[in-house]
Amino acid sequence: MLRLSKKLLFAIEAVVDIAYHAGGNTVRSSDISRRQGIPRRYLEQVLQQLVHHGILAGQRGPRGGYRLARERRRISVGEIIRIVRQLEGTIDPASEPDGSEIGVKVVRPLWIDMQREMMERFDHTTIEQLCETAREKNIARELEPGNSNIPDFSI
Repeated sequence: MLRLSKKLLFAIEAVVDIAYHAGGNTVRSSDISRRQGIPRRYLEQVLQQLVHHGILAGQRGPRGGYRLARERRRISVGEIIRIVRQLEGTIDPASEPDGSEIGVKVVRPLWIDMQREMMERFDHTTIEQLCETAREKNIARELEPGNSNIPDFSI
């Protein structure tokens, strides 16, 4: 079932924050937490899952933090949703075989079709597009002078 959980919202916000504020540098989780108001206990778990699934790359050390693992135009919101749904381990009730005839033959197919349409839209929405929306909304960027060895995936 497609539902907006806190963990899902935090994951999308964190990836957009990193893409928007990194400027080719790493972004510390404490900075993401401060800017987005995400509790660090939720944030670290989500960030590690995003690293594990190739959305983010983590760097340890004094200049450590997180950066995108690939260009932001190549990361879709749909990918992030699938990763978090897997992490949450929630079962989609629409996919269960039991239920009333109306539920199984009428209501659930409608719900499944709507979820498919939403996921198609999320699959076609990139982190680049969300960063562009942030620019259009005049959200200030916090770029720190940084490590030129880290590629800038902002283009």
